[in-house]
Amino acid sequence: MTADRDADDVSGRRDRITIVAYDPRWPASFDHQRNRIEAALGNGLVGRVEHVGSTAVPGLAAKPIIDMLALVSDYDQTAGLVTALGDIGWVHAPEPGDHERRKWSFCYPDVVWRTHHLHIWEVGSPDWRRLLPFRDYLRRHPDLAAEYARLKAELAAVDDSDRPRYRSGKAPFIQDILRRAVPGRAGAGS
Repeated sequence: MTADRDADDVSGRRDRITIVAYDPRWPASFDHQRNRIEAALGNGLVGRVEHVGSTAVPGLAAKPIIDMLALVSDYDQTAGLVTALGDIGWVHAPEPGDHERRKWSFCYPDVVWRTHHLHIWEVGSPDWRRLLPFRDYLRRHPDLAAEYARLKAELAAVDDSDRPRYRSGKAPFIQDILRRAVPGRAGAGS
């Protein structure tokens, strides 16, 4: 399979939206891949790779795909990044608009059966900054994390193959959490 194939439709198979109970092994799986990524990319990274998204919130039901965030100072200074990640089994999986938004996406072990999804952003981009406050707020508010889990399960139950509808259905909840987590600032995401 090539990296630029659409993950939502490969050989007629759909990448279904499946929400599962929280798996206490997710943090260890994240740590394992973080260590591999940090070793492969070394000084090309700004700070540590972060565990983001629903799998980063203890107790939160989620799609069983571990979302990860890595920052680089400038894409023009990241020669070899795709090769370095490819050498450790990560597949470059560009999403629509990645270059315009200064973001790169990678999947492990492949696009369709991925267990991990790595989002690499330029540190100067404002777009990644919603991920950490959203995660941290849900970690501090298990009642809201449970509400988010219910919403995701309901959306997936209606149509488990319509990712745009799933994302747009979550957007109001995410924006509300971001307004609470970062007063004066809202956005879509996670």
